[in-house]
Amino acid sequence: MVTLDQEPRLSDEVRDALHDGAPVVALESTIISHGLPRPLNLALAHELESLVRAGGGVPATIAVLDGVARIGLGKGELERLAEEDGLRKLGVRDLGPAVGLGVSGATTVSGTAFLAAAAGIGVFATGGLGGVHRDWVTTQDESADLGLLARTRIAVVCAGVKSILDVPATLQRLETLSVGVLGYRTDEFPGFYLRSSGQPVDWRADSPEQVAAVIRAREALGTPGALIVANPVAESEQLDPARHGQVLADALAAADQAGVTGQAVTPFLLAYLVEHTGGASLEANLAAVRGNVRLAVEIAQALRDPGGAPRPEAGSGRPA
Repeated sequence: MVTLDQEPRLSDEVRDALHDGAPVVALESTIISHGLPRPLNLALAHELESLVRAGGGVPATIAVLDGVARIGLGKGELERLAEEDGLRKLGVRDLGPAVGLGVSGATTVSGTAFLAAAAGIGVFATGGLGGVHRDWVTTQDESADLGLLARTRIAVVCAGVKSILDVPATLQRLETLSVGVLGYRTDEFPGFYLRSSGQPVDWRADSPEQVAAVIRAREALGTPGALIVANPVAESEQLDPARHGQVLADALAAADQAGVTGQAVTPFLLAYLVEHTGGASLEANLAAVRGNVRLAVEIAQALRDPGGAPRPEAGSGRPA
């Protein structure tokens, strides 16, 4: 039997916003605990929440603290995520053990999307999704994000999937799983650090109102699974494509030479890119996250106000 302490705990602000129908945007917490060095991680956590508030929404940063799933964090809880050593990374499969064993951890895309949807939050902003890894034929390595999104009705605003992955295979897998993919002001799937992965998208929306209309249509039809809103980083803020290609090739070779396998591959490659681009990959990552949060709150606002007029400069400020 589930006790009160084992149920997700909403902050008063998030609970009131959901009750009143106010726009709420879910935010993951692994970028705070594992994605950035201190003190940049805490500064970004506050910045992303501030971006949601500036757009008229309520931020719901999600984590598990002392075995309690928390949806909406206070100042002290954000500081704990940023400063405490030994926090676990919690995907959806890890939530049960973390809650049952009283463990603290930050939620990944899959863990965040699951808890957000369970709380009734319809929009989630993140950086880049996980996907099918390179050499999948031999490693069978695929992110839990994909399977979870196939089962969870939520809109995920992201900059595509991480460019270190097999993007064509990931898009094929999303199609197989019937996960919706909508390009935001683009006909090409974003490449995380890059505006384009070179892969096309089948559907495009050019305003938050159009995205909201798609979300409402999916709900009316009972379409299962998530909608990925693929929002490319601004051209002025992307990583130089030629530099990205060369450094990524070097990173893959270095990982192979070092015998890095399994879950260690992704952090190895991301760290290599940060080091060998002089931090430019990190700056592109942060620019993408900021743009995704801005767009997410505009979509949440559009869902609340179906009669609102389209805003041509919505999202991250790129022209339509």
